[in-house]
Amino acid sequence: MLKLKSLLLLLACCCLFACSKRDTMDIVEDIPGLGGDTWKQGTIDKYLYDSLTAPFNVAVKYKWDQFEFEVNKTLVPPKEEKVIPVVEAIRKVWISTYIAEADSLFFKKYCPKFLILSGSASWNANGTITLGTAEGGRKVVLYLINEFRTKTMPGYKLSDSATVKQMFHVIEHEFGHILHQNTMYPVDFKRVTPGLYTGNWNNISDAAAHRDGFVTAYAMSGFDDDFVEMISMMLVEGKAGFDKIVNSIPAGNSTNGTPQATAKASLRAKEAIVVNYFDKVWHIDFYSLQNRTRTEIEKLLY
Repeated sequence: MLKLKSLLLLLACCCLFACSKRDTMDIVEDIPGLGGDTWKQGTIDKYLYDSLTAPFNVAVKYKWDQFEFEVNKTLVPPKEEKVIPVVEAIRKVWISTYIAEADSLFFKKYCPKFLILSGSASWNANGTITLGTAEGGRKVVLYLINEFRTKTMPGYKLSDSATVKQMFHVIEHEFGHILHQNTMYPVDFKRVTPGLYTGNWNNISDAAAHRDGFVTAYAMSGFDDDFVEMISMMLVEGKAGFDKIVNSIPAGNSTNGTPQATAKASLRAKEAIVVNYFDKVWHIDFYSLQNRTRTEIEKLLY
């Protein structure tokens, strides 16, 4: 009798365990990303493959995956109708211009291999917004995709141009990092505005940064970011736009005591180093690249 009771108890436990295991597996299989979930390839996927993956070995991830981002941030997925216009603009403004000035082999070698899209911006604890990040020159994350509108898109307003230019600012900034991480810029760049870099850059306006010889406030965060901010702003704003920044510096001294003439000279010295770096290291005519980039941006916006 005791043996019979023990056998019945064992069978009951096995039954409970089997049911529990089956239920758990059913739940796991329903979790996106863990159960081998796939989707039917559509128009967007074909476009991305034909325009970026096949020619440049660049993958674009637009289907939502929280683990591509900081898990403590609240973000939203990109709208699918934004994906093709965003990538097409990237091809025209960034990819085609570099290929025209260098060649496709240059771009294939140095371009990041993954573009990750987020619909919204990523807010930081200090009140700043992260609009793009790069990881080891392999992956670039672009935020605020849902706000992307050009003049051919419904609801476009001239004020939308700031968001569009900001996206290209991020791309050119991150690509600048990739370039200098492969071949470092001249040490002379670090001697132009020494002692003025600060971790408090987010409390400084761009106009105030100009008065100390920096192209943006973020450029004051460190040498490397100063260098790539110069690249980015010069390309996105064009020669006329950069000249306007330099010429807008008012008379007098900055709060750090930098005279107007010194601030202007600093920006011009940094400009010369960037242009020389592109020429000597990458054999690229920076002013020609600048003109091409700005022309493509204006086609999208004005």
